[in-house]
Amino acid sequence: METILTTTASKLTIFHSISSTKLNSFSRKFSVGFSGNKNRKKVTTLKQGSFSYLPLGVQASASQAAASSTEAEPTKVGTVPSEMKAWLYGEYGGVDVLKFDEKVTVPQVKEDQVLIKVVAAALNPVDGKRRQGKFKATDSPLPTVPGYDVAGVVVKVGTQVKEFKEGDEVYGDINEKALEGPKQFGSLAEYTAVEERLLAPKPKNLDFVQAAGLPLAIETAYEGLERTGFSAGKSILVLNGSGGVGSLVIQLAKQVFGASRVAATSSTRNLEFLKSLGADLAIDYTKDNFEDLPEKFDLVYDAIGQCDRAVKAIKEGGTVVALTGAVTPPGFRFVVTSNGEVLKKLNPYLESGKVKPIIDPKGPFPFSQVVEAFSYIETNKATGKVVIHPIP
Repeated sequence: METILTTTASKLTIFHSISSTKLNSFSRKFSVGFSGNKNRKKVTTLKQGSFSYLPLGVQASASQAAASSTEAEPTKVGTVPSEMKAWLYGEYGGVDVLKFDEKVTVPQVKEDQVLIKVVAAALNPVDGKRRQGKFKATDSPLPTVPGYDVAGVVVKVGTQVKEFKEGDEVYGDINEKALEGPKQFGSLAEYTAVEERLLAPKPKNLDFVQAAGLPLAIETAYEGLERTGFSAGKSILVLNGSGGVGSLVIQLAKQVFGASRVAATSSTRNLEFLKSLGADLAIDYTKDNFEDLPEKFDLVYDAIGQCDRAVKAIKEGGTVVALTGAVTPPGFRFVVTSNGEVLKKLNPYLESGKVKPIIDPKGPFPFSQVVEAFSYIETNKATGKVVIHPIP
């Protein structure tokens, strides 16, 4: 018997206007593993790790692109199929290695895991770096279904799962360690299996698109601040304040940690956006060098990779949280550890509206446009998070 869970998505809460240009109908074919002369095709089945896939020529329908509304469709919870649609890559490289497949095996659920019917997923810079092979020594085996962030509905639970049941709406970062053995089955698929401890109930006031854009970024923002001992009365400078992590660092520093002063950098077009997030000082990096300003800070949260400059902007005894790039002391490298308890702790701030998810106005991208979404996020020009929705 099949149950239908109906969810109504609220309007996205963002601090700038969304482009009124509608996504055009999208149709593209991917053909993989074909060789030989024009009259004969040789198809190779790739098997590795715990799943296999048969490369196929796939037609992405125009209806997928048309279904890019943020209004969530009814989510069906019923019999779980053995195969699913997913994006994956069997070699490291640029966006061209991404392939769409309709016959990827649905992952098995371990005792401490739940199986999620994915409603929305988000991209992060780490997704691109992983696909490029920048930490392949500690990566899971290829082929890989990418994606860290997920929001969806529980459709199956492991025998040791206590908190969640079928039909629960959840969100989270599915990889406990971002760079060490991330899952072979990511969130850019119809289903993904996740440990219970990495998930939290979806905030009641957020739709799946908003929720999907939060986990990795908000956990990185919160844990980075906590790691430094940041507390009420201290000052902070956020580099790349309009990005996925930076936009949340500004809000958390102000609303959760009680910062006395928040400064942030962005390009000219996003200065007012920074102020709307709670920044007391918005710095235009195209015109001013933040390290040359007379004001210094207790903490610089470097979300862009400029630690060598950031250490010049801290007070004596201050520090720099560096997410990327080379590290200059007293700065330190920070890599998030996924933890559903952090999301649960922050849910009240999200549900009260004190902290808001920021979704890039070019999105959400439909499932058929994952390649375009990756290309866009890798320009480093996104404001907030790039989200994929709907997922079939």
